Amino acid sequence: MDVAAEPAPEGSNVTKRLSSLVGSFCAGMTTLVLWMPAVSSAATNNGDSSIPLPDGTTLEMHTTLNCPLPDKQCYFTTQAQRRDGDGVEGFPGDLWARQTTTMRSMNKYNYLETQVVAENTRVFKAGGTREVTTIYFGGGPPEKYFISGQIQPTDWHTGQPMLTADVIVCAHIQVVYAGVNITSPDACAQTTFS
Repeated sequence: MDVAAEPAPEGSNVTKRLSSLVGSFCAGMTTLVLWMPAVSSAATNNGDSSIPLPDGTTLEMHTTLNCPLPDKQCYFTTQAQRRDGDGVEGFPGDLWARQTTTMRSMNKYNYLETQVVAENTRVFKAGGTREVTTIYFGGGPPEKYFISGQIQPTDWHTGQPMLTADVIVCAHIQVVYAGVNITSPDACAQTTFS
């Protein structure tokens, strides 16, 4: 004898629990989507930050990141500079500065091998994350405070290029000169291969 299950009456506890579960799931997914950082769909992204300085200028930090799929590696740049009403400037002669540039991924198995072109620079490795510290002595034009480099994202398990995960580069700089000792906010760029 075939017995068909009768649907639960609309006001029943089963229907209420199911409705509550579906509502909670949808709210949770909405929260997750709003919490997740935006990832550029293109291979190129950039980030900028700025903070006013006591001398009336503005400290700016710029970061670019480009991950072309055919190259199987990413290229990044960072640039620190001051801006006044007339345009971009370098820093005064009594400057001491420390810039920190961090490379990471949301995928914990993405090992980011990194090479950097800059004087007075050291690369520190911690798991898949890379932290680059650059020290500047003395003033000069904005070009002096420019760093470039490459990142080879590699799957920790296979040793093959990891071309499906994101790459994030963030940079900030602490500048110290007469009457000024301040650290910029992070300028971050995040993208995936395309």
